[in-house]
Amino acid sequence: MPYAPPPSRPASRPASRPASRPVGAVTRGTTHQNRLRRMDRWISAAHGPALRRSADPVVVDLGYGAAPWTAVELLRRLRTAEPRTEVVGIEIDPARVAAARPYERDGLRFRHGGFEIPLDGGRRPMLIRAANVLRQYDEGEVAAVWARLCARLAPGGLLVEGTCDEIGRRHVWVALGPEGPRTVTFATRLGSLGRPSDLAERLPKALIHRNVPGEPVHAFLRDFDRAWAAAAPYASLGARQRWIRAVRELAADWPLVADPRRLRQGEVTVKWAALAPGSGRGSQG
Repeated sequence: MPYAPPPSRPASRPASRPASRPVGAVTRGTTHQNRLRRMDRWISAAHGPALRRSADPVVVDLGYGAAPWTAVELLRRLRTAEPRTEVVGIEIDPARVAAARPYERDGLRFRHGGFEIPLDGGRRPMLIRAANVLRQYDEGEVAAVWARLCARLAPGGLLVEGTCDEIGRRHVWVALGPEGPRTVTFATRLGSLGRPSDLAERLPKALIHRNVPGEPVHAFLRDFDRAWAAAAPYASLGARQRWIRAVRELAADWPLVADPRRLRQGEVTVKWAALAPGSGRGSQG
């Protein structure tokens, strides 16, 4: 799916939509405490330096759901990386915003809104996290949403968009800068993993319908399963050692972003260009 870069000027709104109406659709709102811990820890490690350099480290938790746990936890985790971090939870359902308001505290606010990212004073976020938000959208709508959100980022900012299971054991997300998608990260609780392709059910909307023969993401997961099978002798040393061995084998054919510390946490990150639909990688045997 090609990425549509941000327009040079905001697109005009349809005449039928009032200017104040939030952009987007209400999600199911399912949320649980600690559901997004894997994504949060990756963000803290990967984006912490950018938050520390920023004069205004404001972060958006977009579509946090029926309860504010994910925003509360995001603030706590990112403040270990940069104590000045502020988090704004944005929800398109006003009832959810009202329910979250009692949880406001220093550095944590909740606002009614959507993909337009309404922040006071024209502020631009250093990070937008959109977890389990685009699952209900059509694949063809994703590039435009990505472009709209990336256009709201501050210089050096990051959009993280992805999907996880209900208790956060399996998670896949795309990291995007203002120029577009950069990487895809697969993260799992290793003790519950049967094989790497089990993560396919949590692929983001941009990739989940592409997990078919001939597509790059299908080839990647196929090769990952093969590497996992070849690393079976390491299982006696634990699932972590098997994972590390499998990823090292996978790195011979795929452009992985190496970080041994993240690897030990059950993560692997691959450059977006290798998995993007139409990249030509899907024909590998």
